[in-house]
Amino acid sequence: MVAVIMGGGGLVGVIWGPWNWSCFGGSVEGEMGEALAGVRKVDCIGREMWGALAGAGRESDAAFLILQLNLKMRGPNTSPSHLEARHRLSFSNEETSKRKFQRNKVFKDVEKALRVPIQYRNLNCKIPTLKVIMIIILLGSLLTLFRYPAVNIADHPSSSSSRSSFVDRWVRQSANMDPRYLSTLDVNWDQITNVVEKLTDRNGYQGIGLLNFNDNEIDHWKELIPDAEHVALHMDYVSSNITWELLYPEWIDEEEEFEVPTCPSLPKLLVPGKPRIDLIAVKLPCNKLGRWSRDVARLHLQLEAARLAASSKGLHSVHVLLLTDCFPIPNLFTCKDTVLREGNAWLYKPNLNRLREKLQLPVGSCELAVPFKAKENFYSERAHREAYATILHSANLYVCGAIAAAQSIRMAGSRRDLVILVDETISEYHRGGLEAAGWKIHTIQRIRNPKAEPEAYNEWNYSKFRLWQLTDYDKIIFIDADLLILRNIDFLFEMAEITATGNNATLFNSGVMVIEPSNCTFQLLMDHINEIESYNGGDQGYLNEIFTWWHRIPKHMNFLKHFWEGDEDEKKQMKIRLFGADPPILYVLHYLGTKPWLCFRDYDCNWNVDILQEFANNVAHKTWWKVHDAMPENLQKFCLLRSKQKAALEWDRRQAEKANYTDGHWKIKIQDPRLTTCFEDFCFWESMLWHWGEKNWTDNSTATPLPPAITTKFLSSL
Repeated sequence: MVAVIMGGGGLVGVIWGPWNWSCFGGSVEGEMGEALAGVRKVDCIGREMWGALAGAGRESDAAFLILQLNLKMRGPNTSPSHLEARHRLSFSNEETSKRKFQRNKVFKDVEKALRVPIQYRNLNCKIPTLKVIMIIILLGSLLTLFRYPAVNIADHPSSSSSRSSFVDRWVRQSANMDPRYLSTLDVNWDQITNVVEKLTDRNGYQGIGLLNFNDNEIDHWKELIPDAEHVALHMDYVSSNITWELLYPEWIDEEEEFEVPTCPSLPKLLVPGKPRIDLIAVKLPCNKLGRWSRDVARLHLQLEAARLAASSKGLHSVHVLLLTDCFPIPNLFTCKDTVLREGNAWLYKPNLNRLREKLQLPVGSCELAVPFKAKENFYSERAHREAYATILHSANLYVCGAIAAAQSIRMAGSRRDLVILVDETISEYHRGGLEAAGWKIHTIQRIRNPKAEPEAYNEWNYSKFRLWQLTDYDKIIFIDADLLILRNIDFLFEMAEITATGNNATLFNSGVMVIEPSNCTFQLLMDHINEIESYNGGDQGYLNEIFTWWHRIPKHMNFLKHFWEGDEDEKKQMKIRLFGADPPILYVLHYLGTKPWLCFRDYDCNWNVDILQEFANNVAHKTWWKVHDAMPENLQKFCLLRSKQKAALEWDRRQAEKANYTDGHWKIKIQDPRLTTCFEDFCFWESMLWHWGEKNWTDNSTATPLPPAITTKFLSSL
């Protein structure tokens, strides 16, 4: 076999026998190999076609291919093919300059290869046998070229046009394709035909934008909708150093103490001639063996398709068709905007105004989507379609917290609806307290986490997906039931799904998040429940795999009551000041560890448990109790301590005393009146300590009592 090696300056050489370059599994070592790296690109482009043609006995076609590759690499003087004009494949000056730079680099690499003997002679180095052979081959190849300058081109005039067309397409697409953008999807044209037939106004289409399709696929589009102008869309590729971790950093300087956080810019789409575009079709990569949902190239393609759709200035509608094996970004192209899904084809008719608003947001969490000092005066004409929502799984643990959360929302000044999802385990007694607090109750059927162990803490936490079924509302601010709203956050209703604070790595914290209810989105969440792995086994991990494109808000809007092990004393004191500031500085204070209502009010009981001391702080504890004391007395009854909880608190206190914890909270005498208040049939909680920790011990005698009388008084009137 003969392998012709072409470079930017012409023929470089001929290799007889098997090719042994790195793209075929072999290597060329040393400075010669380094020099030939510049021309290796052309060899790799032609390897498959050479092998296929030569293997079929078409050596002349193979030789013709290699010479055409040479012509393609020679520079700007080569005339453009008729295919380029027919497809309207135009490029900007920037793209042209980029290609010139690439050609110059290849040419310089070839020159470097030819200078290698001189360099070695000057250095008086011994040339290995392999390098001597390579130099002889190069010189022999040059002589061959001078002797036979018109190989095969003149011998086959009848077939030159078709060969040129074939090679033009192959070279143009392979040489310039970034593998990150490559889609291996085999387009099902029957599905596409079915989708196009649903476009009732397709006969009036003036332009169809095609992004990330090859020339053969573009020809298919022309046959499918022959009367429209088909515009091949182009954009520069994102730099390889822009990773998902760069777009979604774990931490940014939100307060701009040291720097102003900025996101990297992604190359914009190039639209030749700026024609009217009625349909934008995009072929997306989907590497299911990799992190396809956190693929920068995939994000880039979808954002630019959305940007082109949003740039439409006329009154005509714009459709976006995404071809992909993996579902598109669900909060960019939303279920509400879905017209049709046919196999791997997803057709959308986006609301352009909403799309424009989303595209004003930063490309990732590398910048804040909401200013650190947000304006709290927010007016919405659709306030009746906006609500705060939470969910309860356990009455004994979180009813008091949900009532306090409702109280804090009203104290902060919001008048939005309060919606709470409860399951059948929540008694009528506790429902009465929640209704009295202002919550509108929605009873749901729980959703089991299929990957959770029976009776585990996360067994039913996928029930949170039911939030997306609250379709009476356009926007929901979800809040966990273990937090307080200290300042009005109604302005978050202006934000898009998913808006949240950062958690760790590239992930968001789902304790406070903006969502947009949709039955279609709910179904999307359910469809992948068995295949998607949650990093933490819970709903937060799962939602982070679905909604990878999210928008960062300041941590003050979901501030965690937590002291990291590495926090310096100055940092700890800053947090303590924030916990107790009056008027408040924080918008939301999120209580981790044992909850305040499950402790005595005298001090934070997390101090008495070694592994929970990172969540302990008396100032934050006092802040919660201030909200509790503002609640009507009939609602405070839902925060009384059960006998078993009193025993648990005393057990922890004794363990802290035994270990002689230096913080000394175990020495404090309890003054909380709840210690001596009993609402159960069994009140002798001290006796529980006699058998505390025994495996066969139960607390059946401390069952939830019948409800006391409740005076209905909604907090909205406070």
